[in-house]
Amino acid sequence: MIRTQIQLPDPLYREVRRIAQAQDWSIAEVIRRGAEAVVRSYPPDKKQTRQTWQLPEPLKAQLLVADAARLRDLARADAEQAVP
Repeated sequence: MIRTQIQLPDPLYREVRRIAQAQDWSIAEVIRRGAEAVVRSYPPDKKQTRQTWQLPEPLKAQLLVADAARLRDLARADAEQAVP
């Protein structure tokens, strides 16, 4: 494993730290998982073989809202805000 140093804006660092504490992970683990998600979203270029583009696999995510009724209400609120 390679050791590196990064700089994060204060608000991003606070969010990373919050996630680390909530999941009982280290800050490094949160950063690694985030980097893995980005790498999956940007597959390597294969210039020698031109294949048709395919939609990447969806990221696995956890819903922050477990209550189905609350989730429905949040979705409706978003939809209502989008309509002028």
